[in-house]
Amino acid sequence: MEQFVIALGWLGAFAPVALGAIGSAIGCSVAGQAACGAMLDVESGYGKYIGLSAMPSSQVIYGIVIMFTLAGIGVSEATAGGLFGIGLMTGLALLFSAIYQGQAVSAAINASKNKPEVFGLSIAPAAIVEGFSVFAFVFALVMGGNIGA
Repeated sequence: MEQFVIALGWLGAFAPVALGAIGSAIGCSVAGQAACGAMLDVESGYGKYIGLSAMPSSQVIYGIVIMFTLAGIGVSEATAGGLFGIGLMTGLALLFSAIYQGQAVSAAINASKNKPEVFGLSIAPAAIVEGFSVFAFVFALVMGGNIGA
């Protein structure tokens, strides 16, 4: 039983990276597909679409930082439950925020290809979704600091 508990602790420590990477891959794919489609419809300004399509990649970066923080606490029977809970829930938050951010970016690209003057405003929904992943990131760091205390 002890080994199972320890395994859950390690799973929790790695979950933010794994789930953040899955979400970032999906989100960047959705946004990238929209960027490719927009490039067929416009004559210039491709760079802003490609740059915007990378926006959901930030969630995996947050996941990496959280993983190092949680793994640095040390996995033991005493810390495994906290690591698992914080890591899994943060990973799920990063997963979903990256996917939905990709969809928001896709919508921004589609809107701005037809009406270029709304490009800046159309990014706002994607930035709001990013804010939720930042909340999960910050609170994971705060809660992680309390494990074993």
